[in-house]
Amino acid sequence: MASKKASSPVWDMRHLRAAIDASGVALWSWNVDTDEIVMDECAHRLWGVLEGEDVTFEDLSARIHPEDIDRVRAAFAATRAVLGPYETDFRVVVGNEVRWISARGQGSDVGMHERSVFGIFLDVTQRKQAEEASELLSGEMSHRVRNLLQVASSLTLITSRSAATAEDLVRDITNRLSALGRAHALVRPVPGQTITAVLLGDILTVLLAPYENMADFSERIRVSVPKMGIGEAATTTLALVVHELATNSLKYGALSTENGTIDVSCGPVDDHEMAIVWMERGGPTVAPPTEHAGFGSKMIVQSVSRTLGGSIDFDWSPEGLIATLRVNTDRLTK
Repeated sequence: MASKKASSPVWDMRHLRAAIDASGVALWSWNVDTDEIVMDECAHRLWGVLEGEDVTFEDLSARIHPEDIDRVRAAFAATRAVLGPYETDFRVVVGNEVRWISARGQGSDVGMHERSVFGIFLDVTQRKQAEEASELLSGEMSHRVRNLLQVASSLTLITSRSAATAEDLVRDITNRLSALGRAHALVRPVPGQTITAVLLGDILTVLLAPYENMADFSERIRVSVPKMGIGEAATTTLALVVHELATNSLKYGALSTENGTIDVSCGPVDDHEMAIVWMERGGPTVAPPTEHAGFGSKMIVQSVSRTLGGSIDFDWSPEGLIATLRVNTDRLTK
């Protein structure tokens, strides 16, 4: 007996609507003469516009992120001259939330009906956030590699000044690079690595070991902090800050000269806040940066604010940099 071939499903508007809703696609049409935009329910939710309201391109433009509005206006104006499909990604501000929307359609008036062109909106916020996170990670890795190479080069040069023999040079460089590796492990923990609560003084010892207790750097770094434990998240953030400060000091500050010193101290500001002060003296005359903050500076400011609920201020006095890190004491144990 011949088997019956399975019949193809019959699609109607209900099926199409269900498929569109499941895919998260929002539909829109734009009348090129009246500027009126007609959107489905999904599009209204995406833009934060109440259903039933008359909507124009200008109405939606008011919700587009200020940094994107000129680009979006130019892109939509150009779509009627574009052959084939187009895609424009931009940010919109809905309340306190920023969303990424991708608008897609056909250019050159393809498919125009009764003076209206048609297209879709897609919420691409998660994809954009993933891309931004990837770019941030890539930038951080690039910054770290450049810093490590510069620090390794500087440490090698400094070590060569005091090494009496080739054997001494190899031993001292190896010790310093090993210490630098341990410090870097705190800044960028490997996946699966767990950092248990440790003492603040121990963290500073590990991070500053590459620059201390070796010939010309002996006793040039002084640390005076209370005996206190800090948690995993705080450890990584503090390591990031101290590593960045030490690296910059070696390149431009007190550690770049023979007689420069660094003092690290810590004390309470009030019941909920404490301050960690990094003070450099004896190095070259310093001045505030004339350009925008570099990647490393931006990164530590963001990390301190996000993880420690605090801030970091830089005093570019001619005698040397003073960096004051204010942190929420409750965050230090996390």
